[in-house]
Amino acid sequence: MVSGKIKTSVCICLLVLVCLAAADNIENRKAFLKQLKDVLPKDRQSERRISPIDKNWTSWQKRTGELPPDFNSMPSLPFLPEPLILDEGGKNIPIETSQQWQEKRQWIKQQVKLWISGTFPPAPENLKAEIISEKIIGQVTERVVLLSFGPEHKAKLHLNLLIPASNGPFPVFLTQWKKELNCWAHAAIARGYMVCRYTATDPKYGYEDDAEKYLDIWYPQYDFSCLMRWAWAASRAVDHIYTLEMANKKQIGITGLSRNGKASLLAAAFDERITAAVPVSGLTGESNPYRYTSEKYNNESIEAITRNFPNWFHPRLRFFVGREHKLPVDQNLVMALVAPRHLMLASSFTESQGNPLGVELAYKSAKKAYDFLGAGNNIAIDLRFGYHKPAARDYERFLDFFDYAFNRGNIRPANKLYYDYSFEKWKGLSKENIEPAKFPAKTADDLLKDSQGRQIITADQWQEKRKKIKENISFILGNKPDLICPDIQADALRSVINLNWPEIKAAHITKDLLFGRLYIPKGKKNCPVIIYLHEYAHTTGCVRGKSDMIDKLVRKGFAVYIFDQIGYGTRMIEGRDFYNRWPRWSEMGRTISDVKFAIDELSKIESIDSKKIFIAGYSLGATVALYSAATDERIAGVISVCGFTPLRTSGENKDIEGVKAYSHLHGLIPRLGFFIGHEKQVPVDFDEIIASIAPRPVAIIAPKLDRDADIADIKKCCEYVGKVYQLLDADEKFKFYYPHYYNRFYNVVMEDFYKALDEIF
Repeated sequence: MVSGKIKTSVCICLLVLVCLAAADNIENRKAFLKQLKDVLPKDRQSERRISPIDKNWTSWQKRTGELPPDFNSMPSLPFLPEPLILDEGGKNIPIETSQQWQEKRQWIKQQVKLWISGTFPPAPENLKAEIISEKIIGQVTERVVLLSFGPEHKAKLHLNLLIPASNGPFPVFLTQWKKELNCWAHAAIARGYMVCRYTATDPKYGYEDDAEKYLDIWYPQYDFSCLMRWAWAASRAVDHIYTLEMANKKQIGITGLSRNGKASLLAAAFDERITAAVPVSGLTGESNPYRYTSEKYNNESIEAITRNFPNWFHPRLRFFVGREHKLPVDQNLVMALVAPRHLMLASSFTESQGNPLGVELAYKSAKKAYDFLGAGNNIAIDLRFGYHKPAARDYERFLDFFDYAFNRGNIRPANKLYYDYSFEKWKGLSKENIEPAKFPAKTADDLLKDSQGRQIITADQWQEKRKKIKENISFILGNKPDLICPDIQADALRSVINLNWPEIKAAHITKDLLFGRLYIPKGKKNCPVIIYLHEYAHTTGCVRGKSDMIDKLVRKGFAVYIFDQIGYGTRMIEGRDFYNRWPRWSEMGRTISDVKFAIDELSKIESIDSKKIFIAGYSLGATVALYSAATDERIAGVISVCGFTPLRTSGENKDIEGVKAYSHLHGLIPRLGFFIGHEKQVPVDFDEIIASIAPRPVAIIAPKLDRDADIADIKKCCEYVGKVYQLLDADEKFKFYYPHYYNRFYNVVMEDFYKALDEIF
């Protein structure tokens, strides 16, 4: 009897705990929603609906009452989710059997439908086809077909078929019915393809979007987003193709440009009858993973794309603004759904909204699934040189891939990469092997201690410590060549890719200087100058979105100098072969050298005060700014925005990229890679780097919601750095700001930037 009472009590306690946990979960989710609403810009009123009732995200959220997920209970995946792991972030079970892979495929599909695309109906069983018109154009038959299906045959889809005169069956070139893409349809006909074009795309291209009405027909049972409706419409076109004797059902290739590239990838991912896909320049939501579309990459982020095009994706995707690392699936897993069928990722490495690094990382990740299935040669990547819209030469390569996939041609994809760095490759080139055990473990408490562990209490003692810090910085940056000149030819690429320097009316002089441009205020002599360093803006470098900031700085009386860092913008190709040329140096070391070159030249300009050369940056640029100021006394002060998180504690935080961001992801400082798993023995950390700048002015801006940083560790770092400034009687020269925002250089973050500028410069 007693035993039964105990069991009952235990059950009641467990039930109470479950209820409390559920309550906490709801409270967490409400808190996350408030955080999100605090930082989101105002909705853009869209002409297209995200539901039969709502035109924007705010309306949808308020009406449905939906909350973000409880991010605290979700795994953090700062790098791309792995295609060959089950329960990643939990049990982390390696996929070793085809049955496990099928389990993973079903999980990916469920997650995509939940967070990105919405749900969609099964294939209709009542499809009817009516030939509206048919005519002969030269040797080609053009046939317009109207498909009817769904409840009471209310759903429609117009098809435009271009059928060659020769005998079939023909491989099928499936794409959207858009006037601007007639060229690649004709190129496909010339190769002997039958073309099927369907009217599921934006109506601005000259035809009505038949898929828009699916929203009303199937809502609320199914809530597929616009892109998913277009993809589902492509499958209805395939339904009809399967009824045609002249069509080769084993050779159906789909393609589409930009937003239609996004839809084409979804169609191929969810319809296995599509045997090859070439989504073109879809970028965010297609070839570029969401993890590499946040603001620090200066391309189309989740926030921007879901605000400007709220109908494209399910509204739940917007919950992940600033928390991209919590998204359970990413585009690399959508690509993996196509495996083992043929897939080519095609975009331009010079597109302003692009990120070739993200596309290449997605390609390499999805290829793991292809390799597992013995189909590694079936996935390809084509990063072309040119604009968003492909040229005729590009169409031909896309068709080369379809021919390759269908065994109709022998031109294999080149798969040329521009960011083909890996830590393992670098180790092979450099032959380096650093033993972490040879370096002492350190914490922030050691900042004001000498090598013997004694407390530093005088400025002279600190200067001795500072010398050692600089030696350690030099060590991790690698072996700098004795003499290397700046690349002053980079501007040639700028004119080719049409990335023009910002025009600043407040500047009296704009001057090309080395690899960048200098803006000098009108009528200003002996003026201070700010070297502004850009973020991880791979395709645009320093030019995109900087006009307002430069204008304001110039109006404040500062000259401003901007330039592309190695591996970015006009210097992308220069970065590609860097480690083949300098395997024992580092890209960070090279960029710091470029800053030094810039200071050399700025110091020679008569209207510049050489004693007032300041440096500022966001994200990557902020990191470079801190390293540069620590190693060059001529820099008079620094503003760092989202520039760092302490390295020695990063191994304890699975939410952030940590040391791997420098050694594995971006290849900025390869030597740090030897300290993964031994982070406390990293030779030099940011507390030492920042403190070594003292007593010169430094402002640290670290948003509280930055997914790439541990804000508690940053605050502790700044606390100890502040003690160094106190030791040197320079308390007022060290400022730190923690705006309630995520990693984004706008709004309150920008306000703190200008505040810091006024307070310390």
